This record gives sequence, structure tokens and C-alpha cells, in this order.
Amino acid sequence: MKTDRSQMKRASNAALFSLLNLTVFPVISFVALLFMYLKTEPNTIDRYYVALGIKTNVFAGVALIVMTTLMIVLGGFDSPWTWVFVVSYFVFIHALFILFATWALINAFMDR
Repeated sequence: MKTDRSQMKRASNAALFSLLNLTVFPVISFVALLFMYLKTEPNTIDRYYVALGIKTNVFAGVALIVMTTLMIVLGGFDSPWTWVFVVSYFVFIHALFILFATWALINAFMDR
């Protein structure tokens, strides 16, 4: 399997969009990842990084939905435990997703 510079550039961009989706531009970056997926070919390095970014962000979205549901079910927004859930989620879970996306970005840069 031969990888060219354009595939490596797309792989780096996919990892960057994955990180941006978790931090600064949530929906816009995810839509960009979906469009990038359509432009890649199967069994290429750029498809791998695009799929990895999509999976990572879908899992992060599911974790956010589960956490929000737990907050509402276990105490609502008026409970003092709400902030414990919110801070714990962002410190532990969301930070792990950001760390993983950063790791993928560094790996994509190193593969260049």
C-alpha cells in the first residue's frame, strides 16, 4: 500500500478536525470529518484517521448524552451534585477524549 503526500495531509487534517470537534468547533468539524470520509478511498491511511476521528467523536457524544441523562435522572439541575457530575465529566472523561485526539494528531504528523 503506497501512501502519498496528499493522503498524509488528509490524515493530519482529519486528526486536527477530530481535535477541533472536541474543543472549539463541535458541529462544524464533525461535518468536515464526514465530508472527508466521502473523499477518501478504502484501505488508505487517510481513511483510517478519518474513521478514527468519527468514532472518537461519536463516543464522546454518547458519553456526553449519558452524562447529561444521569445528571437529570439522579438529581436534576437544581441538585448540588450537578456540579460534581459536570466537573468530574470534563476533568476525567472529556479530557481523555481530547488527550486521545491529540495523540492521534501527533501520530498523523509523525507519519508524514
